[in-house]
Amino acid sequence: MVMRGSLLFNNNRRTAQRFRQLAISAVGSSKIKLLLCFCIAFTVLLLLSRGSTLTEWTDSGPLDRSSSPGKGYAILMNTWKRYDLLKQSIAHYAKCPGLDSIHLVWSEPDPPSDSLQIFLQHIIRKNSRNGRQVELKFDINTEDSLNNRFKEIKDLKADAVFSIDDDIIFPCHSVKFAFDVWRSAPDQMVGFVPRKVCVESKEGKDYYSYCGWWSVWWTGTYSMVLSKASFFHKKYLRLYTNEMPTSIKEFVTENRNCEDIAMSFLVANVTDAPPIWVKGKIYEIGSTGISTLGGHSEKRTQCLNRFAAEFGRMPLVPTSMKAVDSRRMWFW
Repeated sequence: MVMRGSLLFNNNRRTAQRFRQLAISAVGSSKIKLLLCFCIAFTVLLLLSRGSTLTEWTDSGPLDRSSSPGKGYAILMNTWKRYDLLKQSIAHYAKCPGLDSIHLVWSEPDPPSDSLQIFLQHIIRKNSRNGRQVELKFDINTEDSLNNRFKEIKDLKADAVFSIDDDIIFPCHSVKFAFDVWRSAPDQMVGFVPRKVCVESKEGKDYYSYCGWWSVWWTGTYSMVLSKASFFHKKYLRLYTNEMPTSIKEFVTENRNCEDIAMSFLVANVTDAPPIWVKGKIYEIGSTGISTLGGHSEKRTQCLNRFAAEFGRMPLVPTSMKAVDSRRMWFW
């Protein structure tokens, strides 16, 4: 009887252990399945978000019904014999909320053709939304100079100027966010493309070097935002035209470079404040430009030191601040 009781006890214990092992196995299997489901869901969401990113610049997003004429911004677009890119850019930005007018800086030897003007007017009327009337103007220049980019516009209604190249496209929601950031600091430059000025001492004097994007990425600091994609107040067009030292404008014309650095110097000299870098996805639809030419960084280093001497100081202020739209980020 004792042996039978012992056997029954052992059998019951083995059965309990077997049930416990099965339960642990079931729980482990459930955890694995749950983890797999989470991984699959995360992958699907990531693919969907990447897919929307690839096409988001063609979608202007929700309309901003609070915008009204005179309260929005003007696009100042530099262009040069790239009509397909120009048409593509105008077609996109015409959809963006808050846009009042588009001014094309035209420095080609021949005036814009009637067919080009008719096409651009048509595409603006077609793509403008919410009953907005976006004005298109060609600012025609007789001299081919990069200084034309910042020539004063007498009849400009909007205070905010969005300076952009014809081969660069940002999603409308990114432009709207940058515009909102600019409205919080209208005296400063607000842009998407930061650059850094590196400083070293040589024989007791500061020597400045133009440092590109990788230096910004590595250090997290920058000193200016390039005018090929930035907001600034229209008053700086007047100051550039009338107050910028003639020697600097002549240097820009002769070397076909550094007009953006000159504008950054001007704004920083007025404000004694750094620019504001805004995070945004950039789509470069062109393949050529001044920055692709050999010796570009060396030429811009020369500009920095020459302009600093002209201004009597280095006005550019380094900063590490970056404006990010937290509504469009998972982690911030």
